[in-house]
Amino acid sequence: MSSIDIALWSFPILILLIFIRIPIGAAMLLTGLVGTWLVTGSWTPILAQMKNLSWSNFANYSLSIIPLFLLMGQFAAHGGMSRSLFKAAEAFLGHRRGGVAMSAVGACAGFGAICGSSLATAATMAQVTLPELRRYGYSGGLATAALAAGGTLGILIPPSVVLVIYAILTEQNIAKLFVAAFVPGILAAVFYLVAISVIVRVSKDAENTCDPVPWGVRLSAVIEIWPVLVIFFLVVGGIYLGWFTPTEAAAIGAAGTGLVAWIKGGLDRSRLMDCLKKTAVSSGMIFFIVLGAGVYNTFLAFSQLPQSGAAWVVDQGFSPWLILTIILALYIILGCIMDSMSMILLTVPIFFPIVSAMDFGLSPEEFALWFGILILVVAEVGLITPPVGLNLFIINSMAPGVPIRDTYRGILPFITADILRTLVLVLFPPISLWLVRILYS
Repeated sequence: MSSIDIALWSFPILILLIFIRIPIGAAMLLTGLVGTWLVTGSWTPILAQMKNLSWSNFANYSLSIIPLFLLMGQFAAHGGMSRSLFKAAEAFLGHRRGGVAMSAVGACAGFGAICGSSLATAATMAQVTLPELRRYGYSGGLATAALAAGGTLGILIPPSVVLVIYAILTEQNIAKLFVAAFVPGILAAVFYLVAISVIVRVSKDAENTCDPVPWGVRLSAVIEIWPVLVIFFLVVGGIYLGWFTPTEAAAIGAAGTGLVAWIKGGLDRSRLMDCLKKTAVSSGMIFFIVLGAGVYNTFLAFSQLPQSGAAWVVDQGFSPWLILTIILALYIILGCIMDSMSMILLTVPIFFPIVSAMDFGLSPEEFALWFGILILVVAEVGLITPPVGLNLFIINSMAPGVPIRDTYRGILPFITADILRTLVLVLFPPISLWLVRILYS
């Protein structure tokens, strides 16, 4: 069996290991180690990998941004910011048909701007908004689906942990990726609001709405979320304006969010320790996946599969747009069985060389930024794609009276909105790139 055949067989084996509930990081690590041994016929490269990869990966200064953004999200969850965001969004949208669900999505977008994690955004906002959605007569399916979809905004609206990983893998500028993600993130929220508007008119769901509130009350609600606005503009604006590096901005954001949470009485000693513990556990899980992906991708490099695959695709003369469509479809399929972080770590080293060799009418840097946004969008779709969308399980577990089939049924319009949005971003790359061109021209 050739080394390329071994690499090809490793994919179904890896998927099988994931299906039998072996942690994804361990599955990639095991498959990579055994694959390297089969390809090289020696344990020496494996021992060298374990020494060099662990050091080169975890000594990467850029990776320090991950625990800082995770800690920022933990502090935000304890600082009462989620409730303030929901009340502010409800003041502007609650009186519309489907307005409470729209408010939940708007609050998720705001929380995602200071969190960077989809699962954390979904879980935190669900605690605040699920009771309100049920109180206003929303069906369990629509309520849980709206929150699951809104939670995905946590990884698209900057800052985003997944974008940091993509930037490291493809050696791109993190700040430029954050800039490129800003407009697609706002577009995602708009598409979800439109989807809710259509749902409530077609299904006659959620007839009850909030009473319109005067502008004075709306202004007071906006003033209540000033910490979120200040932290967002300090972190993201500081990166854009060159005041801080992304890592420095993450540290400032974590410190600022922690200070706000402490002032509001949501961060005592025990809660601080809980935030630190949860951040450490999440960071350890992510770093273990990074290590497993590094070993697996080194095995693929030994096998020459990525290089041979890129050369084969170019030689076949396939349309670049056809290849891109197939890759995006594969991401949606993979999203049904693994999380976005694992998908990107596993596939970007394989797919990026293939599509980079093709002509999409963009410079290499602009293509890398655009491709990263597209990957992030379809990875986001995977988080809400049945049967194993992680956001669906998180939200459904917090609504014990709602059958999972209702959540599956309720999420379909949001998936349709995501597919339409992906099509728009594919056909019109300037949507993702125009802000980068303005700020970095």
